[in-house]
Amino acid sequence: MTTDDDARLKKLRFRAWRRGFREADLILGPFADKHVHTFSEAELDWFELLLEVPDQDLYAWIIGREDPPAEFTGPIMDRIKAFRFELNEARGDDRGG
Repeated sequence: MTTDDDARLKKLRFRAWRRGFREADLILGPFADKHVHTFSEAELDWFELLLEVPDQDLYAWIIGREDPPAEFTGPIMDRIKAFRFELNEARGDDRGG
């Protein structure tokens, strides 16, 4: 991993944790910490674009209140949605929120 790669991963993790919408932060931050280091270049590009989405829209997609547009559907979005339930189980929270 190059210094540039490391800096990019740190930036993505920082942005995932500090979106300004706490509910999204608490899902995306831990998800980024756990997974972005495994992403391909294309997956990193996709995740960067996802982090540009307004908080309310992104959170609605994650919790299933709304369907994401086609460009934001796929394996990583599915992993984020599933990760939300993993977090709840780890916290002992059965609300699914």
